[in-house]
Amino acid sequence: MKVETTLLPVPLAPEIRLHLADRGVGLFDLAGGEFRSDEPPPFWAFVWAGGQALARYLLDHPAEVAGKSVHDLATGSGVAAIAAALAGAATTAATDLDPAAAAAAQRNAAANGVTLSTQLPTKTDLLLAGDVFYSPAVAPTMTGTLRAARRENAEVLVGDPGRGYFPERLFEKVAEYVVPVPAALEETETLVTGVWRMR
Repeated sequence: MKVETTLLPVPLAPEIRLHLADRGVGLFDLAGGEFRSDEPPPFWAFVWAGGQALARYLLDHPAEVAGKSVHDLATGSGVAAIAAALAGAATTAATDLDPAAAAAAQRNAAANGVTLSTQLPTKTDLLLAGDVFYSPAVAPTMTGTLRAARRENAEVLVGDPGRGYFPERLFEKVAEYVVPVPAALEETETLVTGVWRMR
């Protein structure tokens, strides 16, 4: 799927620039107005509220990532992974089920002068997940993945704007931001978004 993008600053973390779709475009506008199971919509062409909140938090709290092996799961545009790399992570991996998202994360990393691996890391000190609790089908799998990482002693940070399927009882909030978002994408211009640490 060909998606027109422009290199733009991230609203909540303008230190980072990403190749993004126009603010007046919605997710399914780019998919021809429909969902096709054989080709995922281009989630990577947008900077979602959860990823923006994680990015801002990591840039403001570099001790969270300094010298650590960081894995950004379901990376999308790669914004949280890029923030981790800029904040001093020793290594940063950005993975996604959609190969187009992994390619977008690499392109965005290059635009910010950092390097990301798109391979699953063998060691993770900090697992990041932005905006991953968006559906009842995805939430249980994501919860299981994050809990497994926590059992392996990885720290887990999640950015979530109250999507409705977030298992809040498993987390404690460490920060909250009012995140600018495209109205064409979210039907509002800001979302209150938490950064949460898994217990």
